[in-house]
Amino acid sequence: MAVSKFVRSRTRMGMIVLALGAATAAAAQTAPEPAPAAPGNRPLNLPENPQMFGTAMPSVIKATAIVNSAVITQTDIDQRLTLLAVSGGGRIPASEIDELRQQVLRNLIDETLQIQAAEADKIIVADKDVDKMIERVASQNKQTPEQLAEFLRSNGSSIKSMRRQIQGELAWGRLQQKRIESGVSVGDDEVKAVLDRLNAAKGTSEYRVGEIYIPAPGGNPQAMTTATQIIQQLQNGASFAAYARQYSEASTAAVGGDLGWIRPAQLPAPIAAVVQTLRPGQISSPIPVPGGISIIAVQDERTVLGPDPRNAVLSLKQVSVSFPQGTSREAAEPLVARFATAARAIGGCGGAERIAAELNAEVVTSDEIKLRDLPTALQDIILPMQVGQATPPFGSVEEGVRVLVLCGRDEVDPTAPSFDQVYAQLNEERVNTRSRRYLRDLRRDAVIEFR
Repeated sequence: MAVSKFVRSRTRMGMIVLALGAATAAAAQTAPEPAPAAPGNRPLNLPENPQMFGTAMPSVIKATAIVNSAVITQTDIDQRLTLLAVSGGGRIPASEIDELRQQVLRNLIDETLQIQAAEADKIIVADKDVDKMIERVASQNKQTPEQLAEFLRSNGSSIKSMRRQIQGELAWGRLQQKRIESGVSVGDDEVKAVLDRLNAAKGTSEYRVGEIYIPAPGGNPQAMTTATQIIQQLQNGASFAAYARQYSEASTAAVGGDLGWIRPAQLPAPIAAVVQTLRPGQISSPIPVPGGISIIAVQDERTVLGPDPRNAVLSLKQVSVSFPQGTSREAAEPLVARFATAARAIGGCGGAERIAAELNAEVVTSDEIKLRDLPTALQDIILPMQVGQATPPFGSVEEGVRVLVLCGRDEVDPTAPSFDQVYAQLNEERVNTRSRRYLRDLRRDAVIEFR
């Protein structure tokens, strides 16, 4: 079982969280909201050909870092790196270890600054709050916290690393509420303008897009190499969100590169042209853009305020067959073949229990499942199915083979979001923008030593 099943996403600025909010920012290289100039800001007046004095700091730092007197050890870095690897479902190629290690170190520095800022504001995250999050993560996996800790330990990470990460997320979230959210305001006219634009765009196509943006100052060829390596890992099943958090230099990196629902006209021309050629679930080749390279993933597509069968809400029964540990694919195939034959003649949802009894399988009922929330491959299978039909078997010998039986389908009428929904979305975007500025200021004022 991969950690990616329980390490889903992070709250606001983090890496691990239980619910990932959808960002609706434009692509990173579009003009962001201008930050107010700090007092005394002046042009840097840099020379064209600088002469260097002393010894340059190595590009790869293998020792510890001290952030305002708080120590980040090599063990901290290694365990967080391992957590990232297992959450991506595989090993990290040796050629990428050093670069990814630096990304992890930067994340740990930010996390430390966030915790320190919260503590300075008398915000303390109690152990019981972290315990609740750990229990929730474990229960989603049908594990106890002790089993989760053992799983992390056996894979080279630790529950301590996850606890530290959760502590940082909770502390930063509470600090945002106290220092940032209270000062953010959204006007009624702004909400009305969004609703007017939505209604004007009715019937056009919208895409749910993820982006990894890699800066390439001066056309640095290393950026293209990095982008190509990332795409290879993504095509091998690595998590797009995990790689976006570690590699992307876009403002959306904190939310796994998620740009939210966006129309091609809102994207830079090179990206817009590619997005319209991709199907949901596909990943682009490296796209040269001003200042860098973008990798785009199209996660979903819909028609603005138009009817879409993928908006249907489903009632499903899942019938699962498990195999003893160590069973080979060849040994499992006869039972899978029986399972497939039985599924074709299941006779509606009422037949699920009968099949389960015959095959010693497990039945789980799930209602209120949105079709578009299912994996793309399953969406395509279920879309033409009639109520009472079952999918072909899918899964693996290691994690179990299953079928889904369609028990009901409720179509959803397309409507514009409510005033309150748009208000909440605009408010969230504004909070995220100010949070990024706040973190930038914390970095600027920090005393950081590398050893």
